[in-house]
Amino acid sequence: MAKIRVLLIEDNRILRDGITAMINGHGDITVAAVCDGREDTITKVRAVKPHVVLMDLGLDSQSSLDVVDSLKKEFSTVKIIGMGLVPAQSDIMEFVQAGAEGFILKNASVEEVIKTIRAVAGGETVLPPSMTGSLFFQVAEYALLKGKRNLKSAVRMTEREKEVIALIVDGMSNKQIGGRLNIATFTVKSHVHNILEKLALQSRLQIAMHARNEK
Repeated sequence: MAKIRVLLIEDNRILRDGITAMINGHGDITVAAVCDGREDTITKVRAVKPHVVLMDLGLDSQSSLDVVDSLKKEFSTVKIIGMGLVPAQSDIMEFVQAGAEGFILKNASVEEVIKTIRAVAGGETVLPPSMTGSLFFQVAEYALLKGKRNLKSAVRMTEREKEVIALIVDGMSNKQIGGRLNIATFTVKSHVHNILEKLALQSRLQIAMHARNEK
């Protein structure tokens, strides 16, 4: 039986070495390659041909969401699992909605990590047990499956909200948007909240994706 080939993307060397040793201790899974997130991920995947990419949510060198988006565009069959220490539920959902098939908390047991890799490699979507029964997850999953689009004609945005959406699409944070528009970060958060409600979306990432789809 062929082993599950894993590409590990983690910028902390100690964690990278530890996770590699942990995974390689199981006969049906092997870490085919590792990288710190500063290398060309696309080139690495082409060379390694992994079944699963296991990657840190909080890479210092680049946006993990951008990595997921790029990988899925070129390697639609590659499964992606994110890792994080104490991520917000919305961060996890953004990661999954970007195309990832699973998420592992960094305080998960070895058994949970291995089980998640096997499940995702087998075609399942796996989120932390603490999330899967939550109302947040059920609402977000419903919104994702429903795939609401073409809402621009039915939703009236203020001029300020349109400006905020444009800057979100450009990848700006709330603080950066506040600086650009000369408004408080708290005010930006309020606009983002209103936009999410009007579009029936769940995250900043979905706002950006929605705006691009409407162009």
